[in-house]
Amino acid sequence: METYPNQRKYDALVKISQDNFKAFLYDCDGTLADNMPAHTETYIRVAAAHGVEIDGAIIDEFAGLPIVNVVEQINHRYQTNFNPEEFKAQKYKIFLEEYIEKTQPIDYVVNHLKNHAGKVRIAVVSGSSRIVVEQTMKILGINHLIEVMVCAGETPNGKPYPDPFLKAAELLGVEPQDCLVFEDGNPGTQAADAAGMRWVRIDKL
Repeated sequence: METYPNQRKYDALVKISQDNFKAFLYDCDGTLADNMPAHTETYIRVAAAHGVEIDGAIIDEFAGLPIVNVVEQINHRYQTNFNPEEFKAQKYKIFLEEYIEKTQPIDYVVNHLKNHAGKVRIAVVSGSSRIVVEQTMKILGINHLIEVMVCAGETPNGKPYPDPFLKAAELLGVEPQDCLVFEDGNPGTQAADAAGMRWVRIDKL
């Protein structure tokens, strides 16, 4: 049997996902992709370019929210007036040009996806834009295994609302109660709860 650097966490994921699930719905950033430090750094850099110093902890606090919503939280906390759409464009430009090619897998989650593809339906549900998610999946070498993607702006509401997960289930043709969600942040687990789906926090294993 093949072993992985995080074999214990991989085994824990397998055990949790042994029920009669018909679909696995994975978050991208911080769940499949070990890129949260890079995302945090790009937020800090965009803010700094406008003369504002932000604490990266706020990015972890709102992990899983669409970027425009994170920027709204930054505006609220720091009494700033960033234009969320402009901030998002600047952040994505830096991330795509300087960081995305360095993306590493969270191996125990990526291996879990690889080993279950073809056995259950597979979707990625992310608060990032489709261009970033698609590129990230290619770099991780799993884009061919993903049947459905639901990304930022593709549902009326993003996480923590249930819309993205419900859309993924609908596109897969699977009932919400038959889905298992893999997440690393509170907005994602709140969205899964609201969608009537079971979930696992991959960072709490």
